[in-house]
Parts: sequence; structure tokens; C-alpha cells
Amino acid sequence: MMKYTKQNFMMSVLGIIIYVTDLIVDIWVSVRFFHEGQYVFSVLALSFMLFGTLVAQCFSYSWFKADLKKAGQESQHCFLLLHCLQGGVFTRYWFALKRGYHAAFKYDSNTSNFTEEQIDLHKEVIDRVTDLSMLRLFETYLEGCPQLILQLYILLEHGQANFSQYAAIMVSCCAISWSTVDYQVALRKSLPDKKLLNGLCPKVTYLFYKLFTLLSWMLSVVLLLFLNVKIALFLLLFLWLLGITWAFKKNTQFCTSISMEFLYRIVVGFILIFTFFNIKGQNTKCPMSCYYIARVLGTLGILTVFWVCPLIIFNPDYFIPISITIVLTLLLGILFLIVYYGTFHPNRSAETKCDEIDGKPVLRESRMRYFLME
Repeated sequence: MMKYTKQNFMMSVLGIIIYVTDLIVDIWVSVRFFHEGQYVFSVLALSFMLFGTLVAQCFSYSWFKADLKKAGQESQHCFLLLHCLQGGVFTRYWFALKRGYHAAFKYDSNTSNFTEEQIDLHKEVIDRVTDLSMLRLFETYLEGCPQLILQLYILLEHGQANFSQYAAIMVSCCAISWSTVDYQVALRKSLPDKKLLNGLCPKVTYLFYKLFTLLSWMLSVVLLLFLNVKIALFLLLFLWLLGITWAFKKNTQFCTSISMEFLYRIVVGFILIFTFFNIKGQNTKCPMSCYYIARVLGTLGILTVFWVCPLIIFNPDYFIPISITIVLTLLLGILFLIVYYGTFHPNRSAETKCDEIDGKPVLRESRMRYFLME
């Protein structure tokens, strides 16, 4: 059966530490920009943070209402107030860690003699943690990716940065990397018919695949911003609309309400700007290949244009290392992608059976079944 272990509990604790640190650093950077008179950068940094957290709170409250309705309970106004005060994610962490501590430490997770009550507890905790991983994924890509592009742009523009900006870049990289891997692990753990992502090598390979392809693309976008801000924003908007169109074409069915489903597809489109995700759990070998072929061509196109039309701000000694970094991270990202899907990616249909109680298979309806898969 699926178990919530001590290691899972520690990962949840680390997750909230990274989440809080990311929020603190974002506020710190925004205030620092404001004091230095860089009001545009201050507003942008604060706007990215608020946009990401606002979307996460909307989904969190919607899921609370759906879960309460499914349990035959009325929606509580205190939950709405907590989410309006941006406390929805912290509320979920409180419930998840409180119940998770009992599941991981009060009961011996190594034993196979579980009562039905203990099995239900572990399933409840896994579902709670999985919801958190989804919310962190939303918040990280909606806030962390634009924030990282902004900080890299400022760093390359001035050639130097203060400690808060370096901290923002490092924390954003950690948050994006952690939320991506944690989401993948939690997704498979919450679905009984999916094989788990076990072992350190698959997780590290998946992490490097996502991190390197993301960094390469973000540096390319930053260079395009230096070349022409309007063209860069038009490209990002075009890719966003393309991602939204893909989500509509796939007819995603993740949310219970039309308005939240529309918001979900908007978020999916935004995520697809930066990385590929399978939004329907179907075979995506062809779409993924097309996606990363387009990514390679786009990156090489930006570099070519920049070499043909160099800017004064970029002298050869400064620009050559950036170009090499973009090319190397892209090649490494594609290499780790091939290694992951060729060697470590779990098969889509698990060989093991679902959990059973008294010889009856456990059928679990989970919102994760309709979420982004890979």
C-alpha cells in the first residue's frame, strides 16, 4: 500500500521552508528596489509575487469547497477569510504536517499490518501533500520564473548585483527545482495505478533536465529583452496563447466549475512557456519532441540575431560566456531529458496492484488524475 513515510514528512517540512524563504526574499528584493529608487523593478517584483500567490489561493479555496461538498459539509466562511488573507497554503501545510506527523511517526510505516483506519490516514495525508505540491507548482511558475528573468536582466544590465538579488536568483532556482521534482514525486505517489519515481538517480536526472532547459530558455529571453523589449514580450505572449490553445484543444477536465477550468488552462499555458508538461496523461512523445525542437530553434535564433546585431552593452568578453552558458545548459538539458525518458521514466501502467482491503481493490477518485502528468 501507499505509505507516508518519515522521509516524506521531512520533504514536506523542507517544502514549507523553501516556500516561506522565497516569499521573504521576494519582499526583501522589492523593498530594496523601492529604497534605491528603482520603482518599476520594485512594482514588477511585487506584482509577480502577488499574482502567483493570488492564483494559488483561488485554487486552494476552490478545492476546499469541493472537498467539503464531497464530504457533505457546508463551506466555512473562515476558510474564505484565510484565503483572502493569503493564508490558504499555510492552512493546508498545518493540516498536512499535523496529520502527516501522526502517519509517519505515531504509526510504524515499515510494518505491513495496517488497520483500515491507518490506511485511510496515510491516503488522506498523501492527498493533502499532493494538493500542496500542485499549489506550489502553480505559484512557483507564475511567480518564480518571471522573477528569475527579471533578476537575471538586472544582473546583466548592471554587470553586478547586491546580495538580495543574488539571494533572489538562488532561491528562485531552488524553489523552481524543488517544486518541479516534488510535484512529480507526489503525483505518482497519489495515483495507485502509477509507478513511483523511486531512487536518487531518476530524481536527480529529472531535476537537471528541467533546470538546465529552463535556465537556457530564461537566459535567451533575457538577451531578447535587451535586444527589443516589445519583441520579447510579444514572443512570450504568443507562446502563452499557444499554450492556452493547446489546453483548450486537449479539453482538460480538471476543475468542477467552468470559471476555474478556464483559469486552470490559463495557468497551464503559462507553464508551457517555460517547460513541457503532459496535460492529459496521454502519449506525448510527438508533442514533446516538437516542443523541444522548437525550443532549440528559438534559442539558436535568438543567439544568431544577437551575434548579427550586437549591442554596445555586450562586449565580446562579456557576451561570449553567456552564449556558451546558454548552449551548454540547453545541450545538457536535452541530454538529461533523453537519459530520463530512455532509462528512468516509470512505465505508464504499473505492474503492481492497487491497495486492497479484505480482497477488494481500492478505487480512489483524485483530482490529480486530471492534473498535469509526465
